Amino acid sequence: MGNRGTLLLLVVVLFSALVASVGAYEYEEEKSEQRTQGEKWFLLRQLHNVVKTDAGSMRMVKGGYRPGSFLHSPMHIGFISMEPNSLFIPQYLDSDLVIFVHHGEARVGHIYRDELAERSLKQGDVYTIPAGSAFYLENRNENQRLRIICSIDITSESMGWHAFQSFFIGGGIHLASVLAGFDHTTLSTALNVSTVELKTFLTRQTSGPIVHLSGSHDTNIWTNFIAQECHKKLAHLKRIVNSAEEASPKEEESTWSLRKFLCTLLSRKGFVKRMNHEALSSYNLYNRKPDFKNEYGWSKNVDESDYSPLQISGNGVYLVNLSSGSMMAPHVNPRAIEYGVVLKGTGRIQIVYPNGTLAMNARVREGDVFWVPRYFPFCQIASTNGHFEFFGFTTSARRNHQQFLVGKNSLMQRLRGPEFAAAFGIGEKRLKRITNAQHEQVILPSSSPTPGDKAIYEF
Repeated sequence: MGNRGTLLLLVVVLFSALVASVGAYEYEEEKSEQRTQGEKWFLLRQLHNVVKTDAGSMRMVKGGYRPGSFLHSPMHIGFISMEPNSLFIPQYLDSDLVIFVHHGEARVGHIYRDELAERSLKQGDVYTIPAGSAFYLENRNENQRLRIICSIDITSESMGWHAFQSFFIGGGIHLASVLAGFDHTTLSTALNVSTVELKTFLTRQTSGPIVHLSGSHDTNIWTNFIAQECHKKLAHLKRIVNSAEEASPKEEESTWSLRKFLCTLLSRKGFVKRMNHEALSSYNLYNRKPDFKNEYGWSKNVDESDYSPLQISGNGVYLVNLSSGSMMAPHVNPRAIEYGVVLKGTGRIQIVYPNGTLAMNARVREGDVFWVPRYFPFCQIASTNGHFEFFGFTTSARRNHQQFLVGKNSLMQRLRGPEFAAAFGIGEKRLKRITNAQHEQVILPSSSPTPGDKAIYEF
């Protein structure tokens, strides 16, 4: 009987242990599923090729509604890479474009007040191109690759064919010019050329939207065109523009802009000299003094009061550098959605749902893109093996006024009082001790995590 009782007790203990282990496994599995789901929603890691040639590429992570959620990301983030001595051929978009030169130097030309304006851009420059404004990009450097990060707004006017739509003015076989869509008889009549010559004109370029400016038959079309005398270029381009005007008379404003763009595109020396003082300026983010700085890192924020062209897109830009192990204190953006691109190092991004549960705790590295919905609390933490730098866009060009939840001069300190203490179910003295324990603000120093916190800070 004693042996039977002992055996029964052993079975109960083993069963209890099994139930406990299953429960713990289910709890960890649930937490893992939540983490995975959060990463699917808030990390934008799936790059899509928009264009790709041997002279360069444009890739993009898409915004829109996140799968299986109510969350909507209103912006795509694009990455343009161009080989030395290359051209992203003239085009216009159905979305505003804010570009940031991450590496190299560029020359951008686009329509501004119905005239062609050009700007030379260097590393760290920010520049805005309005939707519908024809533009092109050049990498004139003979030895250096150009890398650009850009924001692409998802507009209500977008036709939905793709994430956004490019309309290429020049083109050929692999990527057609907008002129190629007109009936060939109509277009040849408008150009006053034969249909045979028209077919050659529309199909001769085979290199795609990013071309080398020297080195092959196809790309030498652009080089030869640039080398033509002014009156020959103008005569050639006027025929193209007049054909578009005759084929589509309702598009007078767009055609006028197209005429101005094409007719001054490459005969621009004196004109650019006259126009550039009036054209949109660029803004160098690297040259800006930090808006906040301490021994643990710095941050820079640019809005429309600093750089007025941001009013066009309604976006802001920022740059943050955290030293090893430091943290951008938990905070909230009350005015804007935030997008971030990791430029250097590794770190973690933590995002919290409105109900106080962890939405995401993800390790990020160079090239990763994350986004944070408006009002969602979040923080960024640098790994312990080096600096963590990230650049990004916000969906408001107005001053953001980030609300920091903890640290010196934070919301916790401003709300300190009996009501706030009662909300936590503690006394005022204890609340005061907790809120005053952190002497730093905005960017906080690293600390040695307790064993229970090790997974959060482990890199």
